[in-house]
Amino acid sequence: MLNRKEAPIYHPIEDIALIQPEEIHFENGLKVFVFRAPEQELIKAEFIFQNVFFVPENPLLNTCLSSMLKEGTTTRTSAQIAEEVDFYGAYVVPEYSYDQTSLTLYTLTKHLSSVLPIVQDILQHSVVPETELQTYVRNNKQTLQVSMKKNDYVARKSFYKGLFGDTRYGITPTAEAYDALYREDILSLYRQQIQPKNCTLVISGNVTDAILGQIRELFVDQWSDQSEGHVFLPPSLPIFEPRMIVEERADALQSAVRLGMPCINRQHPDFPALQFVNTLFGGYFGSRLMRNIREEKGYTYSIGSALASLKHGGFFTIASEVGVDVTQATLREINKELDVLRTELAPKEEVELVRNYMLGSILGSLESIFSHADKFKAVYFYGLDFSFYGRSNDTIRSMTPERIRQIAQTYFDDEKLLKVVVGKLG
Repeated sequence: MLNRKEAPIYHPIEDIALIQPEEIHFENGLKVFVFRAPEQELIKAEFIFQNVFFVPENPLLNTCLSSMLKEGTTTRTSAQIAEEVDFYGAYVVPEYSYDQTSLTLYTLTKHLSSVLPIVQDILQHSVVPETELQTYVRNNKQTLQVSMKKNDYVARKSFYKGLFGDTRYGITPTAEAYDALYREDILSLYRQQIQPKNCTLVISGNVTDAILGQIRELFVDQWSDQSEGHVFLPPSLPIFEPRMIVEERADALQSAVRLGMPCINRQHPDFPALQFVNTLFGGYFGSRLMRNIREEKGYTYSIGSALASLKHGGFFTIASEVGVDVTQATLREINKELDVLRTELAPKEEVELVRNYMLGSILGSLESIFSHADKFKAVYFYGLDFSFYGRSNDTIRSMTPERIRQIAQTYFDDEKLLKVVVGKLG
């Protein structure tokens, strides 16, 4: 019988094995990565496209295209698409991120042959109906009007603009930009971006040879590349200038605070070490920022820091909402914690706690075959492979107080931060 008075035996987390996908390159340019799990009766098929940007860059076009993909084809209305997908208990989900747009299908294996033709229709015959586009514009303008009254949204908007300027990473929607969305522009982007040569299909679950045969039939034999050889140019990022941006709001009860700066991404060898330092500083519930500003000072309900990796860059950010009477005090405490991180050695017990937390989080994130596919996507689009995780785990295990201080001195400096406050500075 289990003796609940005795703690379970501690076992250190060893190397984590990741499932390698089968790789198929079809003659029309479509790339397929297959994660097989015969015991899994659910299929997840992700059609992922690198975002195409015209000059000047207008990421709202890409966002709109993602939302409009399943709003109608030459043979189906948006209502018919929704009704057919629902009939089989499936989900078709378009998603937009800074660098990629995807259309993801979730379905039971037994219904895949019935649902895949719908996805084929969306990817090859979308028409972006004018009535649906006007509905999209109207709804998003209303949502924007509400969002602009929220301090955290305005702070985030100013933060991205301050970091990345008028590029795909810095531009956020305006009412005027929504009014300037035209159907022909979206269709032009669709014809350039939604093409097999620009598509990576990551399919996971009980993927049989018969399923791969159907994929060939629908997305190779019946899908020829019609793109015009678009060149994927990186954004022309502005020279970053640290500064303070304050938008006073007389009726504000809370101030939204955003601090940060451009930073390295996954391709840089220091990235895993910087992830470790960020986690210790503000990347989990037991972090220094949470202990100080939430638990000890009571200035906020939540505060945290994050390290974001983009295809053509990255950034470090600290975000919180605090009472207007403690805005300045919060900024001082953040500065103090950064200074401590850069000048003092972290206690070994704290380093060990963060190490175990991060290794445990990685292990816990691998709960199914779909998780292995997610790990693959996180490195593949940066030109990396699964060896990234081996190096990352080695870095986590080898982090020392001295290494933490060195990384903090290299990448963190309060004087080099963009600081945005929306509310009251005090």
